[in-house]
Amino acid sequence: MTPFIHLAAEAAAAERKSAEVTDWAARIGWVVGLLLFIALLYWLMRQGWKWRATLQSDIPELPTAPEAPGEAKLRMSGRYHGSTTAGQWLDRIVAHGLGTRSRVELTLTDAGLDVVRPGAADFFVPAGQLREARLDKGIAGKVLAEGGLLVVTWQHGDKQIDSGFRSDRAAEHTAWVEAINSMNQFITTEGTAR
Repeated sequence: MTPFIHLAAEAAAAERKSAEVTDWAARIGWVVGLLLFIALLYWLMRQGWKWRATLQSDIPELPTAPEAPGEAKLRMSGRYHGSTTAGQWLDRIVAHGLGTRSRVELTLTDAGLDVVRPGAADFFVPAGQLREARLDKGIAGKVLAEGGLLVVTWQHGDKQIDSGFRSDRAAEHTAWVEAINSMNQFITTEGTAR
């Protein structure tokens, strides 16, 4: 009988000890404080983005594609990863929507490079403003494998801009580099011959 009394005593002791009470007011206070902190960080980042756009307000409006750009030499669908000041892969340009990452449809013609971005501002780079194309690994906070990014350098106003694109089929990048660089060489050669 002693074990039975012992078990009954343990059960009575466990019953007397109440479960820990959660301090809901403190927990809710911490959650609300954390949410306010995250909202403050988001607001500060947004203000920084707006300030950068204000600083870059001297960048002229982006050109639009001509009515008849000509026959397409190359087409590519993929992602637009952003634009930076040429040679400075972390100096993102946000003016005129150039900082917005998006899907992209690129078309290269004799007239230039047509950049169509669903949900973001489209733009056109005339052939005379294309400077070069190269394969790179990163631009404006996006780092990929070596050669995983097509970077096109172009002149806009008095500023040279690098724009980064990634094709859905990375094997296409080399053809784009060759085509853009050969266009640039043709334009440069033609310009010096005159």
